[in-house]
Parts: sequence; structure tokens; C-alpha cells
Amino acid sequence: MQVHVNGNCIGCGLCASTCPDEFFLTDGGTAAAVSPEVGSDLADQVQAAADACPVSAIEVR
Repeated sequence: MQVHVNGNCIGCGLCASTCPDEFFLTDGGTAAAVSPEVGSDLADQVQAAADACPVSAIEVR
């Protein structure tokens, strides 16, 4: 699974609180992924973060 935070991010932090092993807030105030490749152990949490994102900034492939 691949994950990317796009330019729609408003820095609400929901993804980082939902899946702190994959998402964090940058010094610029927006979210970023720790790694573009996500293992199966985090897949459910990453998908939950993507589904909860209020601006659809998390792209999962």
C-alpha cells in the first residue's frame, strides 16, 4: 500500500492522532507520511485516517 498527503491538508492532526506510526505534523503545520510504503500491519489504521480526513488529503493506493 502506498500513501501520500496532498496539498489539501489543513493540518488538523486527525491523521496523526489516528495513526501516529505513519503520520506526523511538519514544522510547516501540515501532515506528512513517515514512509510512502505502508506495511500490512498499519493498513487498517492508514485507511481509517484517510477515511476520516475532512479535506480528503490522504491518498491511498
